[in-house]
Amino acid sequence: MTCPESAGQIRHEQRLQVLHRQIERLGRCLVALEEDSRRIVRWRLITFILLLGGSGAALIAWGPIGFLVVGLVLLILFVYWVWRHRQIESTALRLRILQQLKRDQEARMILDWDHIPAAEQLEDRFKHPFGLDLDIIGERSLQRVIDLSITVEGSERLHQWLLAFEPDLDSLLARQKLVRELIHLPAMSTRLTLNALVATDYDGTTTPGRWSSAKLLTWLGLKSDTGSLRIALIALLVIAPLNIALLLAYLQGWLPSLFLITWFIYGVVAISQMRHVAPVFEESASISDSLRQLEAVFSSLDRRSFIKYPSLQSFIEPLHKEGGSLGEMLSRANRLLAAAGLRYNPFAAFLINAFFPLDVLVAYRLEGLKQELSDVLPGWLNIWHELEALSSLANFAYLYPSATFAEIKPVHGIGAPFSGYGLGHPLIKEKDRVCNDFTIDQLGSLVMITGSNMAGKSTFLRTLGMNTCLALSGAPVLAHSLSLIPLRVYASITVTDSVTDGFSFFYAEVRRLKMLLDALREPDAVPLLFLIDEIFRGTNNRERLIGSSSYVNALIGGNGCGAIATHDLELVTLAQDNPNVSNYHFRDDVLNGRMQFDYKIHPGPCPTTNALRIMELAGLPVQSPDS
Repeated sequence: MTCPESAGQIRHEQRLQVLHRQIERLGRCLVALEEDSRRIVRWRLITFILLLGGSGAALIAWGPIGFLVVGLVLLILFVYWVWRHRQIESTALRLRILQQLKRDQEARMILDWDHIPAAEQLEDRFKHPFGLDLDIIGERSLQRVIDLSITVEGSERLHQWLLAFEPDLDSLLARQKLVRELIHLPAMSTRLTLNALVATDYDGTTTPGRWSSAKLLTWLGLKSDTGSLRIALIALLVIAPLNIALLLAYLQGWLPSLFLITWFIYGVVAISQMRHVAPVFEESASISDSLRQLEAVFSSLDRRSFIKYPSLQSFIEPLHKEGGSLGEMLSRANRLLAAAGLRYNPFAAFLINAFFPLDVLVAYRLEGLKQELSDVLPGWLNIWHELEALSSLANFAYLYPSATFAEIKPVHGIGAPFSGYGLGHPLIKEKDRVCNDFTIDQLGSLVMITGSNMAGKSTFLRTLGMNTCLALSGAPVLAHSLSLIPLRVYASITVTDSVTDGFSFFYAEVRRLKMLLDALREPDAVPLLFLIDEIFRGTNNRERLIGSSSYVNALIGGNGCGAIATHDLELVTLAQDNPNVSNYHFRDDVLNGRMQFDYKIHPGPCPTTNALRIMELAGLPVQSPDS
């Protein structure tokens, strides 16, 4: 069986065409909005000039009443143009961001690496047992292609799932249900991302950077002296109206200037609280963008119904439990932050606080709201981050229309531990991808894959590993069908030396293979899926063959199964003495002076190699092996 190339490629091209039309339509809308914006700017300028000149002329011609009428009409018209211009700019911003998101998605579909958003890098990625080997992480990786997260934590959650070494069957099946439902809601994921980006200073002209909730969680953990603020606020709220009453009584001549005494007391109390108020405002200002993002995201979730999607409904349910509406709570926080912003206008701040203790009131309310949010916000953030990672897994189904969900069986169930039909490599373009069928019949068995250089052995190992990681994360897989048990993945494909650690390439490979063998021998562990490319490349032929044969025999019969790609044709003889070893190969041919590969896996050992032929075709001097 082969890939469902025809239907899948047609749907892939159709989605690309839809994306391209959407990008072009958004571009046309933006051009029209820019023209509207320029026109309104002209009318706003004209209205402002008329406001200055026309109201003055009306004063001369018709007196104060004419001045007020004409001035009021022109002022209302000017305010309208200002409001209308802001509406257009807001709409244009949303369209620019949406257009950029569509462009990012288009780049993912055609694997345009120069325009796919950069991936988060893990510090320990070189030590992971398969992350770099299988291109799950890295510059040109599966994670980079599918990741829709705009938060660092959402991207890290996706990392955790794709790189999980100990898969839990219950968790991944529950995740798979959520991903199945999210596949039907791509617009919701886009809207959440769009609303979150609009709430920041992002202008929509480049790929946005990722936001982290660390600063917000730090703010929630900061404690302030709310008791002192409460006492001061009560005192100020009592003195403030008394100040005004005594001032009015003085102006009417009823009392002497007693207001100076009360105002002095009011000022002393207010100034004494600045040591509490100033830090609260500074801390709050640092998280204002974050709270605007959260309000935009969670308000959308508040309004969204998930009745048709029971798993998502249950997943979102904690957002609607005790503590009130999260959107309303965040809206209150942002209103308080807007009031706090008046403090940065010295004249307005002085004038308002002279008559009313706004700074102290806002600081006290912010601290109270912080306490409310500290009880629920970490849970809300966790749901958002999880939803981003789940949406990224669901995005795989959008990027690869022929994708399907794997059947995950219990470890001790009936059937082969791994059986896939039409398995494809996600990081090969649709038109170039060749898919293969592959089955590992039982635990303890090993498949030896031989073939010429460039025939597709390493790519095939990565195809097996990538689809296994996708399946065990709860994502769809690029296959006609895939059935497997929970497996721990371990690979030795992209092993590098380490100058800083003092490791040669050979020793780095030996260490990796030793860790793989140790993992295979762990008692009572989930079975291992091992994928190895060219054992002991860093030593001579004789020692490599001896070491490879011994290592392969150590793998056979263990708590796992896997595949080894090798050029050592001597290793295929192991299948003659051990029924747990089977041979497969990739073929090559020479047509019209060029190497040809079909990239299809075939049973049995490889009958030919092509190293000398490749050298000869490249123009290198090659002596005949028979001479």
